[in-house]
Amino acid sequence: MKRYTDLAQIPAGYGPTVVTIGNFDGVHIGHQKVLSTLVATAQERGLTSVAVSFDPHPAVVHGPEGSHVDIMGQKDRQAVMAELGVDVYLLLHYDLDFAAQTPEEFVTRTFVDALDARCVVIGDDVRFGTNNSGNLATMKELGQRFGFDVVVVEDLLVSDASRCSSTAIRQLLGQGRVAEAGSLLGRSHYMRGEVVHGAARGRELGFPTANLSADSEGLVPADGVYAGWLIDEQEIRHPVAISVGTNPTFEGITTRQVEAHVIDRTDEKVEDFNLYGQQITLEFVAFLRGMVAYTGVEALVEQMYQDVEQARQILS
Repeated sequence: MKRYTDLAQIPAGYGPTVVTIGNFDGVHIGHQKVLSTLVATAQERGLTSVAVSFDPHPAVVHGPEGSHVDIMGQKDRQAVMAELGVDVYLLLHYDLDFAAQTPEEFVTRTFVDALDARCVVIGDDVRFGTNNSGNLATMKELGQRFGFDVVVVEDLLVSDASRCSSTAIRQLLGQGRVAEAGSLLGRSHYMRGEVVHGAARGRELGFPTANLSADSEGLVPADGVYAGWLIDEQEIRHPVAISVGTNPTFEGITTRQVEAHVIDRTDEKVEDFNLYGQQITLEFVAFLRGMVAYTGVEALVEQMYQDVEQARQILS
């Protein structure tokens, strides 16, 4: 799979192509439906499939500072697209100047001039151009003018008849409902980051943890305890109990932390199982309980034993 980050990188005379457009945050099952249609259409016509997206997410540029965190990082989005068979990922820098393009300017520069698009695959809720003024009717009119046809992919509806969306997934993760979010993502929600040193309280209590760095990629779900998996750099999967929050039993902690206790690994084995400095993945499988401030360490330790046993049963 090729990746371009600027229209100037695309070779002259590139194409012809089949194109789709979107933020693809999470590359959920609705996105996968669009991307699969893109790939199938390109293969049927003997053309190159191109997914066009934006970095940063438009919500970062137009919304309040800090109001948006991506569900998953760009490298992971690209990896999922590659698995689906997309030929090219065109990731364009998004800023206020880019946002000022009219729908016609955007389509002309990107789809027509740079990619020689012969077909555009989109959902019926597509919006593009300045102030999101372009819609499906706009795209069809531009297609007639510039010689590409438009394939519309209907929304993928979930069990309650609502559409699958990144917004819905964010809401579920914000409520700790990781299993339901995973059903919309088509996989467990995960975070990626480096294991860093923490306060070592877990080790002192008999539950050593791998602490994710604050700059890890992936949306942090609601505070609480989860059952999940840790995938190390050797791609070995380890069952874990994951804690998200500020550890309210202990005073003075104000920063949310994501830390995972590897189940059935004892302190005696820790020298042979050193995760510090490794880039790991944490998958969130099931919500166990909310974060609670216990009146003493003994009560906390007793609850941690229960958490680990519950996680073990779920993951077995």
